[in-house]
Amino acid sequence: MKTNLLENKSVRQIDIIKVKGNENFPSTDDIAVEEPLEIRVSYGPKDHRESKNISVTMRTPGNDDELAVGFLFTEGIISADNQIKSVQRPDADCSRNQDNVIIINLADDFVPQLMKTDRNFYTTSSCGVCGKGSIESIRTVSSFHTMEREPLIIPLEILYQLSENLRSFQNNFSATGGIHASGIFDSSGRLLALREDVGRHNALDKLIGHALFTNQLPLKNIILVLSGRASFELIQKAAMAGISAVAAIGAPSSLAIDLAKEFDITLLGFLRENRFNIYHESNSHKIIRAFVAKK
Repeated sequence: MKTNLLENKSVRQIDIIKVKGNENFPSTDDIAVEEPLEIRVSYGPKDHRESKNISVTMRTPGNDDELAVGFLFTEGIISADNQIKSVQRPDADCSRNQDNVIIINLADDFVPQLMKTDRNFYTTSSCGVCGKGSIESIRTVSSFHTMEREPLIIPLEILYQLSENLRSFQNNFSATGGIHASGIFDSSGRLLALREDVGRHNALDKLIGHALFTNQLPLKNIILVLSGRASFELIQKAAMAGISAVAAIGAPSSLAIDLAKEFDITLLGFLRENRFNIYHESNSHKIIRAFVAKK
């Protein structure tokens, strides 16, 4: 499947000095671009629209509409694509840097739950939870948490290939070495969609925004593969999207494990080189037993 990768402006080439042993020489290097994105929402009746700044997040430019919509969805501000009227940039005369501002125009008859956003929505590329009022304030309940789950059986030989498959589709990681990715795969190991960003939480918001735009939510019967570690916020976003299986190439945090147990999400860590750790096994379908049975 052809995936929508980042635009060319996500990578910038700069002049550097390379040092090797006792020698140094001029060279060039590809650097992942990081810029702020301000997310605004416009809502209310046609004759009395209101505007509110929701978040400033550091991200890699590209797929900004998916990032913004995915962020609003995973934070519980919206719950369906029909609540969105349009996505736009501000007029040039209203912003000197309109490429880094995006406006989500909500449906006229939809009232967003903005009172729930009682935290400071400033996030960074390294830590999506930083700056929020409290851990408890982001325990948003997924509208899909009560849905019935079907068995998900992935043979071990397929599971072991997922980390390398994810890496093989990361064009921008190959160029910069500094881009995170979130990808969803089916039980045969086929890549369904992938998004990249300098921030791991942004990559997942872009992926979920894509799923919302294409009417794929909830993301059932798939496994989410994360290029790095599994943080609390990534598991929270997975729960919001109805994802019940997450595999991280890196380590999960203690809060990520606690939340996976709370939402009964199968959580694997250190998925690489024919090995992985099981941090929680979903009670609903016991997919890890299916993995082991194939060994």
